Amino acid sequence: MTQRFNIEQEVPQAYKAMYALVASLNHISITPIQKELIKIRASQINSCSFCINMHTKEALKIGETEQRIFLISAWRETDLFTEEEKAILALTEEVTLIHQQGLSDSTYQLLGKFFSKQTIAEMIIAIVLINSWNRIAVSSRLPLGE
Repeated sequence: MTQRFNIEQEVPQAYKAMYALVASLNHISITPIQKELIKIRASQINSCSFCINMHTKEALKIGETEQRIFLISAWRETDLFTEEEKAILALTEEVTLIHQQGLSDSTYQLLGKFFSKQTIAEMIIAIVLINSWNRIAVSSRLPLGE
């Protein structure tokens, strides 16, 4: 596939704003692996090869296992993920697929067992952000990185 355009070159101010949002999420109160789980799962749902490639590599660098990465899309059928991680993955799916049902009460209540309202809000912003990056990468046909 040939890249259609470079979003950074075409709309540099918007691109800078996206990176400002990335920077604002650098210190959210979930673990680096939990952040990568969000990015990988949303990218899988959105079929964003660029982002899946980038974030699986990043997850491996910070200590995630290959087996867990392989099984993220089947997280409900395995005991490899903690209940906290399963709540994060459910949130990721429901926000990414917002048109299906939105964030369900059951998922929100489950999240409340593990996270503060602020942390839930931070995770929602993180999910919105990776969904935005997915849409940019897929629409522009961003090629896989090295």
